[in-house]
Amino acid sequence: MTDDAPRRLRVLAAMSGGVDSAVAAARAAEAGHDVTGVHLALSENPKSFRTGARGCCTIEDSHDARRAADVIGIPFYVWDLAERFREDVVDDFIAEYEAGRTPNPCLRCNEKIKFAALLDKALALGFDAVCTGHYATVVLREDGSRELHRASDMAKDQSYVLGVLDDRQLAHAMFPLGDTLTTKAEIREEAARRGLFVAKKPDSHDICFIADGDTQGFLAKRLGTAPGDIVDESGAVLGTHEGAYGFTIGQRKGLRIGHPASDGKPRYVLDISPVDNTVTVGPAASLDVMALTAIRPRWCGRPPTAGPATYTAQLRAHGGETEVTAELVDGGELLVSFTEPVRGVAPGQAIVLYDGSRVVGSATIATTERVARAEA
Repeated sequence: MTDDAPRRLRVLAAMSGGVDSAVAAARAAEAGHDVTGVHLALSENPKSFRTGARGCCTIEDSHDARRAADVIGIPFYVWDLAERFREDVVDDFIAEYEAGRTPNPCLRCNEKIKFAALLDKALALGFDAVCTGHYATVVLREDGSRELHRASDMAKDQSYVLGVLDDRQLAHAMFPLGDTLTTKAEIREEAARRGLFVAKKPDSHDICFIADGDTQGFLAKRLGTAPGDIVDESGAVLGTHEGAYGFTIGQRKGLRIGHPASDGKPRYVLDISPVDNTVTVGPAASLDVMALTAIRPRWCGRPPTAGPATYTAQLRAHGGETEVTAELVDGGELLVSFTEPVRGVAPGQAIVLYDGSRVVGSATIATTERVARAEA
């Protein structure tokens, strides 16, 4: 073996039961690594079958992961992290909505479960890396540090939900799908060639712990009804709601307002106030945001240099990029201003900064500054 030959690693492959994680585990094994598959049991009451389930937390998913591991020829285990998942992801999700914010549970899961609880346990057992089916790339620099970059195929890039990973976590992360220019159809074809049963299995959707996709119903069962008013920007009551937690900034449908706006145009949710339990609605133009303040920044590798700098930013998992100027100020707040107004920005969401394809880091949006509108 030459000095520059790749080192054989002990790899723990997180296998959700889907096609991406199965192919990622297969590629890691094919590359010569010592791979062990593990399925994370995250639901305290998993559904037996996927009928009506849109996530990846069913008993059937664990069976699919086991069958894939058998085909690949690697050991397989199921680890119960349901209690940790409930505390760090589900309870946090409910509390954020109750506080009038819009969280992203996928980022929280990557930060607290897959690259914290799972990674810590893996390292304690002597593994070198955790492998997942995410589409992103880890680049090793000459100085030994690592950077997180977008996937080679932007159509499948998932770096946004990995923007919470720090330098230590990146040092033990492996994403075998991130540097290949292949379509999802080609990944499925590869799975079929490898004899993986999950080749034609549908992708999971939305929030894994809300099996039917009904977020409002899920929250209502846990938070109960809390009737309040739906008001316009002047404070005039337009209707009522059964819980402010059932709304998100930028929402248009399901407002249940009895009469149209005077200009005949749609109204959107502009603000959610848990203090007085009101939901404020208004025209689309009132959603325009020019700046925001974000808290709890996490840097993917080296932190940004001092002072304001220009980046691109992504504000949702499947959103586009926008040019921003960002600066970290005393107290750990990130001040961000946009070159052009953006819409649908809600407290609780994550903003992820990029320098080219490199993920600089992420932070949680705390407040937004809207564009001032001249009164008609």
